[in-house]
Amino acid sequence: MTARVGAGAVKAMLRDGGELALVDVREEGAHSAGHPFYAASLPLSRLELLAGDRLPRRSVRIVLLDDGEGLAERAAAKLAEFGYGEVAILDGGLAAWRAAGFVLFSGVHVPSKAFGEYVEHHYATPHMSAERLKARMEAGERLRVLDSRPLDEFRVMSIPGATDAPGAELAYRVHDLVPESETLVVVNCAGRTRSIIGAQSLINAGIPNRVVALQNGTMGWHLAGFGLEHGQESRYGPISQAGLDRARRAAAGVAKRFGVRAIERRELDRLRQEAGQRTLYLLDVRSPEEYEAGHLPGSLSAPGGQLVQETESWVPVLGARIVLIDDTGVRATMTAHWLVQMGWEAYVLKDALAGQALVQGAYRAAIPAIGQVAEAGLTPQDVQPLLASGRAVVVDFGFSRDYAKGHIPGAWFAIRSRLPSSLPRLPAAEMLVFTSADGVLARLAAPEASQLTATPVRVLTGGTAAWRAAGLPLASGLEHLADGRDDVWLRPYENTGDVERHMRDYLTWELDLVREIERDGDHRFRLFPVQGAG
Repeated sequence: MTARVGAGAVKAMLRDGGELALVDVREEGAHSAGHPFYAASLPLSRLELLAGDRLPRRSVRIVLLDDGEGLAERAAAKLAEFGYGEVAILDGGLAAWRAAGFVLFSGVHVPSKAFGEYVEHHYATPHMSAERLKARMEAGERLRVLDSRPLDEFRVMSIPGATDAPGAELAYRVHDLVPESETLVVVNCAGRTRSIIGAQSLINAGIPNRVVALQNGTMGWHLAGFGLEHGQESRYGPISQAGLDRARRAAAGVAKRFGVRAIERRELDRLRQEAGQRTLYLLDVRSPEEYEAGHLPGSLSAPGGQLVQETESWVPVLGARIVLIDDTGVRATMTAHWLVQMGWEAYVLKDALAGQALVQGAYRAAIPAIGQVAEAGLTPQDVQPLLASGRAVVVDFGFSRDYAKGHIPGAWFAIRSRLPSSLPRLPAAEMLVFTSADGVLARLAAPEASQLTATPVRVLTGGTAAWRAAGLPLASGLEHLADGRDDVWLRPYENTGDVERHMRDYLTWELDLVREIERDGDHRFRLFPVQGAG
């Protein structure tokens, strides 16, 4: 039987200096309603897909939590099957944490969001309001707006004239993007965190330009009544040798000031040998495209800006070691200097890719026990007539956000961990056909469903991606929901109804985080003296 630990004991674990993964196994939307500061969201529904990479050391100390739904017990049983040996459950769940007087945080990626606010508060990161920026644009002043979000977010909405340069790319490419020192550099994101971190990165790198964060990002721009652009593709080009040389010099200064340590390959070998006693993450901070073109075996793609923005998603084990990889060291250094200030033991691998045998293509996680799951697969061509005749019902276990954008016509959205309650909500049919983004989650869900229903269950081989690749039609919207859509946290602009209110509430939430983390007391941030102070 899985051990149970009280809230006070877990609080002590967070402060005892040992490694700890505090894992919330509820869905992300439920997680966002309230959780301890350092709790990482690894939903039971997707545990097989996440555990191996997020919890790479099987002997790591793990505490699971839920809100009394019994999910933690089910997750503990799965982790035991996967070989994890030190798993406990928070006794009494969130209610016990709350009853002990401990703080619960709403939202997602709270440590990273709080860190951004902490950085602005400490370093007095300069900012500019949407109104002031608009006035400067209309006056024809020399300025450049750099958007620090990934390209997929940039495409959704962007400031007019902005160029996409996500996170760690900023200090790497700014000398080519903004060659004149008289040009004002404005860094934006959707809200606040990546604007602040991006602007302060450029300031820490010592570029000669004046740099400001756009206050409240694209949401602030929208709330000021200004129009956003959609579907834009403007981004950086190949880096020049002169730009690279300047970026390397700047990164060397950052490494010296912030104590970023670069290690040789032999030191990485030593860390790997110790990975049975200390958790080790090997993360490639370049763009996903560069990663797929060639990466070190065993490394994961974690673009630097997103790693700082969503740290607990990539590295949920507190006290773990992190080794960062890129081709020049610049992006790894800029990422590491933030991780160090967040309290992580982070290193940069010198000459990480030089002379190494690289692996091409996207990374595919090893999924525990997937080999023991019979696929019982159907092709899209098999499924289409079954749907047309009404003989089959398709059940989609992908994210509800993706379901809303495009799903097999007539498919029902469901959450895997809630099969006992969702299956009875489905219409009667001769057969259930399970799908998910690539079919893997559907394949894992199928044998579980077969234990709960007499209706035959089959899997769409390749999932919804295969259906799309076959050129078959997709429907959109939220037409058939067997479960609520709390599998994801909805961004303010993804909500229905009063979107502006959701935006204002979100921005207020971010601003309140500095006060909340001081009240909680668990954060490990250690910022450096402000240059020129004193």
